[in-house]
Amino acid sequence: MGVSHISNRSEKQSERWSRRGILTVLGVVPAAAVLTGCSGSAGAAEGSSSSGSPATASVKAAKAPTVTVSPADGTKKADFTAPVTVTVADGTFATVKVTGNDGSTLAGTFNDAKTKWTSTKNPYSGTKYTVAAQAQGATAKTATFTTKSPGETFVGYFTPEANSTSGVGMPVSINFTHAVKDRSNVQKAITVTAEPAVEVVGHWFSDTRLDFRPETYWAAGTKITLSLRLKDIEGQDGIYGVQSKDVTFTIGREQISTVDLSSKEMVVKRDGKTLATYPVSGGNAQHTTWAGIMVISERFKQTRMESSTVGLGDEYDISDVPHAQRLTTSGTFVHGNYWASTSVFGSQNTSHGCVGLHDAKGANDSSVAGYKFYDSSMLGDVVIVKNSGDKTVAADNGLNGWNLSWADWKAGSAV
Repeated sequence: MGVSHISNRSEKQSERWSRRGILTVLGVVPAAAVLTGCSGSAGAAEGSSSSGSPATASVKAAKAPTVTVSPADGTKKADFTAPVTVTVADGTFATVKVTGNDGSTLAGTFNDAKTKWTSTKNPYSGTKYTVAAQAQGATAKTATFTTKSPGETFVGYFTPEANSTSGVGMPVSINFTHAVKDRSNVQKAITVTAEPAVEVVGHWFSDTRLDFRPETYWAAGTKITLSLRLKDIEGQDGIYGVQSKDVTFTIGREQISTVDLSSKEMVVKRDGKTLATYPVSGGNAQHTTWAGIMVISERFKQTRMESSTVGLGDEYDISDVPHAQRLTTSGTFVHGNYWASTSVFGSQNTSHGCVGLHDAKGANDSSVAGYKFYDSSMLGDVVIVKNSGDKTVAADNGLNGWNLSWADWKAGSAV
């Protein structure tokens, strides 16, 4: 019986280990085996599962910043009527620089997050630009694009000439080669400044003419700067300006001449003091002289005058009128006269509307009034005509905007 008992224990023990062996082979490990396993085995088990742990899985490689430029890199005919933008995803900007092929730079600003840069002005037309964008901790991104050229353009021809010296009545007058529809847009692109400073306001006489002046005549010695920033400014649909320049001119001494056609006398004052008094002859009863404030806009030592050019048929044609100075676009001059009797001047108004002074044929006699007045004058000098029997000259008939009150002048501004 003892043998039977021993045999039974061995049999049961053998049966138990066989089951464990089977479980092990099948890959199932009882909990007790895990808990009582040696440290070496436990360490191996931990190591084999570390690559899938939450702590390790959260450590991932950071995304590289992605920079986008608009207009896109390589664009050949980019729009020039919208700003340049540069954006970055998964990062922030360190620097952005946009350079034109003429060496100029396009200024711009970042948003608060420094993820977007926008140019403060639009790019110029017909220009190649290079964009260099540097995101923090990343390789710089470079892109290029070229803006298209406008289909049709306009320019503004200005008076007076750059670097010239003019009289105190000279306005800054700009005549455009195309009619301007958006007057405000164009006027904002033009500034006129003076030293010493004075308020200068623009006045539109038409869709093609814009003049600038202060409230009263310029002070003698004033330096005036005209700044044209018309490039790519749209004057009307599809027509853009091309000028971007500064020009300066200077105001000389003050000379104001007053013609009284009742007394038939002209008094010339220089810086407030009487310089000369000349007998004159103005327009007759059928051809009265414009009244009002006029500015000398052209000067000719000698010029041809034909009545047909001013709507008077064939009444006269004089090829060598001496010392002629234009006062109106319509044909009013103050000029020398050698064909009338000396007695006419100071006593009769016999002309077709001009103001005449005694002169000599050939324009070289320095002793006569025509020569002397011409010699003392310059472009921009003021000539005031009164008691002529005619109405005040239109402000746009020549450079004669001084005939408008300051309130009326400012009412003609588009800004």
